[in-house]
Amino acid sequence: MKTKAVMAWSGGKDGAAALWRLQQNAEFEVTGLLTTLTAGYDRISMQGVRRVLLEAQAETLGLKVYPVWIPPHCSNQVYEAEMSRAVETLQRDGVKAVSFGDLFLEDVRAYREKMLAPTGLQPLFPIWGEDTNDLSRWVIANGFQATLCCVDPRVLSPDFVGRAYDEALLAELPPEVDPCGENGEFHTFVHDAPNFRESIPITVGERVQRDGFFFADLLPVAGVGRV
Repeated sequence: MKTKAVMAWSGGKDGAAALWRLQQNAEFEVTGLLTTLTAGYDRISMQGVRRVLLEAQAETLGLKVYPVWIPPHCSNQVYEAEMSRAVETLQRDGVKAVSFGDLFLEDVRAYREKMLAPTGLQPLFPIWGEDTNDLSRWVIANGFQATLCCVDPRVLSPDFVGRAYDEALLAELPPEVDPCGENGEFHTFVHDAPNFRESIPITVGERVQRDGFFFADLLPVAGVGRV
């Protein structure tokens, strides 16, 4: 039997690439998306993407959403407590592994492995160690379509928020910015991918500054849930 796995999911391109890779592995069956959302905002944490768009991703992927609700400005202690509750739900559903879209941040990987160790859930890293220059172009060449939904203005101009993640954007990135945004320079929302049954039509709404970051409010077009 295949091992049941879920994808730690924030809606972005790296997670989408890791999910696609994992789905090609005959040893695993991906059954859901594990997503942290911020209560009160009703959005994916850090990305700032509306929950309705997360649900649209899950629907087109044919996967269940496992939400982890946290308060704004959440402490690490509260985050870990809420994640522990989510892990209990995963275990009841027979999930045996959690996959991540991490690329090269050793401390982040070590933290994930430490947190999962007592649970018995296996951590998976399908795109770990890949060259981010190569991966960024692989993502674009293989039909993943994404939009920048969050930008850290300390390292990247706010003008990039709301733009398509494409070759033109990669060509304009400053040399010190990782092309996959692995250091948190930017975050993306994927609205089409090889494993999507259909693309998710979106429009770029208001651009706002909050908590030191610039966000593009991505909006579903008519027929995609409710705004």
